Amino acid sequence: MTDRTILEQRTLALAGVAQAARIVDLAAKTGSWPEPFVEASIHSLFCFEPDSVETVFGTPQGIRLGLEQLSACLRLSQDPAAADTLRYTMAILQLERRFAGSEDLQSVVHSRLRHTAYKAENFSNDIRGLSANISAIYQDTLSTLSYRIKVTGSAQHLNTPQVADLVRTLLMCGVRAAFLWRQLGGNRFKLMWSRGAIRDTAAGLATELGITH
Repeated sequence: MTDRTILEQRTLALAGVAQAARIVDLAAKTGSWPEPFVEASIHSLFCFEPDSVETVFGTPQGIRLGLEQLSACLRLSQDPAAADTLRYTMAILQLERRFAGSEDLQSVVHSRLRHTAYKAENFSNDIRGLSANISAIYQDTLSTLSYRIKVTGSAQHLNTPQVADLVRTLLMCGVRAAFLWRQLGGNRFKLMWSRGAIRDTAAGLATELGITH
């Protein structure tokens, strides 16, 4: 159970989307990524019956990058990186809405993620191997939807299989967090009208976790 307010819970869920969005942007542009936060985001895919929003990401610290990024990208004045993070965040929210309309795809994703979680728990949880498996799930399901997310960055990096797999994996993680956001009553209008409150809540949670901006 959680003592978090509904606004805090929604903010944590939306931070999961922002975290995935930021890592997608970093991987596409630089070919590198912060592995601890990748692990936390991937953990969210295997948390099928969470006790609270925070446990979805393993620990509260697992979502700190997302909180930092969410606070930054909801400010009125943004740097280019924050603007790109916001663009991907909104695109992931849109993709999740399309995905929510297909029960068949949801069933396939759920089944295959459970199988991947079993392999990770009993055989290997190597990030590269997990990314390859999750990327394949994404390609077979979410990438078949009419709405596609355009990822921009360095062609050199995006054409590298490991980077391409990681990008698809983090998009899947973002959709998972977007589903959680919607489960908690979040929607596009709440984000629009509560932008300031979400930004300030993200900043407050970030400070609580000892993040320095």
